[in-house]
Amino acid sequence: MHWMVYASFAIVLWGVNGLFMKLGTNRVSARSMVIWVTAGFLVLLPFLWRATTLSGLSSTVIFVGLIAGTVNGLGNWAVFACLEKGAKASVAIPLTALYPLCTVALATAFLKERPTALQWLGIALAVAAGAMLSYEPAPVTSPEEQLDCVQ
Repeated sequence: MHWMVYASFAIVLWGVNGLFMKLGTNRVSARSMVIWVTAGFLVLLPFLWRATTLSGLSSTVIFVGLIAGTVNGLGNWAVFACLEKGAKASVAIPLTALYPLCTVALATAFLKERPTALQWLGIALAVAAGAMLSYEPAPVTSPEEQLDCVQ
């Protein structure tokens, strides 16, 4: 199967996930949501385990996997906390989905990967999109409230 099919599937699943993240944090704490998301991963484990060969893995690979899982869990907690504190899902989820910008910076610094000019343009547009997404206009005040401020 072509990789774009998997990428499209991930987009749909993560979009649905964003909705459930907000619904969950409307009812329980961010810490509780991390626990339930982890339980959801555990439900998948038997299916993934059968389709994977884990023998012969080096301690380095296991360590990297554990670090990736820990960082992922902390990132999930941060998103849940953001939603729990009142962020709109329609703003917070797309904004936090700009995390690949951090990956680009890290890959450039540590893996010596160099984005092309077109990719730098995409990065700049993503940063601009993040700024536009996070912009919240000041609340509109009535003329009476404005007069109260002047006096």
